[in-house]
Amino acid sequence: MRRVVGVILLAVGAFLIVLAPLVRFQIGGSLIAAPAAQYGISKLEATGAQYFSAKDLKVMTGDLAITVTTRGDVSQSQGDRVVWDEFTAVNDATNGNPGISLGERRSAFNKYTGEGINCCAVNIDKKPSKLEGQIYKFPFDVEKKTYKVFNSTAGMAFDATFVGEEDVNGLPAYKFEQVAPETKTETRTVPASIMGVTDVTGDVQVDRFYEGKNTYWIEPVTGSPVKQEQQRNDVLRTQDGAHSIIAFAATAKMTPQTVDELVRNATEGKSQITLLKVTIPVILLLVGLALLVTGFLLVRRTGRG
Repeated sequence: MRRVVGVILLAVGAFLIVLAPLVRFQIGGSLIAAPAAQYGISKLEATGAQYFSAKDLKVMTGDLAITVTTRGDVSQSQGDRVVWDEFTAVNDATNGNPGISLGERRSAFNKYTGEGINCCAVNIDKKPSKLEGQIYKFPFDVEKKTYKVFNSTAGMAFDATFVGEEDVNGLPAYKFEQVAPETKTETRTVPASIMGVTDVTGDVQVDRFYEGKNTYWIEPVTGSPVKQEQQRNDVLRTQDGAHSIIAFAATAKMTPQTVDELVRNATEGKSQITLLKVTIPVILLLVGLALLVTGFLLVRRTGRG
């Protein structure tokens, strides 16, 4: 009987030792991913922002409240792919101007790496978009290096450079900075008088140019953003380059409540990953080794007996 128990312990111990790396590298990796059924609301604030008001036909100054709502399209999420729809509303709280800017975005990306995928009618404000680089998240186990990150305002990806480590509400994070060069985003018509053009009556065509700097704080184990800051400077410029006015100039920062929620979610995700990729495999390995040793001793004693 003792020999039978010993053989069973040897078999179970060997199984647990083999199972430990499988949980670490395969099972754990397949369970940790961006959700298809995503739903979240992020809020940002921009104090003392300036923007051209199409309603008032002048540049306004005010404090802006920005709400970003993200919802996953489960019907289009399959395999390694998830699809998220985003709606952004910008309201001028100072002057009582709601909806000074409304934006839509549809993105598809790899739920493990966070890299963009071109499918599923991805678009920005209903215009087809070509995605590249990181979309909503960085890959798991973020490295201290430069990543391409998609910039939805410019409609293309730019480098986000690792610049250091900082704690966000006590959670260690990697800080990345992305500088977007001046990029033409739109052509429209506005009254010539607004642009200071005196030798033209009626409207003139102007180009809108965007440039900015985005700063991301990323929890490195999960690749999840825990804080973000956007510096943006848009101008409207006549096509001869002689006249320009501010279209949008602001520094938008996530509200403390949004940062708190992102940190909480990242902390929970980090704990789950640690459990799946470290704690459980180590326990399996230790228990497996203990069973192997116990089983070996039982079989050996039986043989001597």
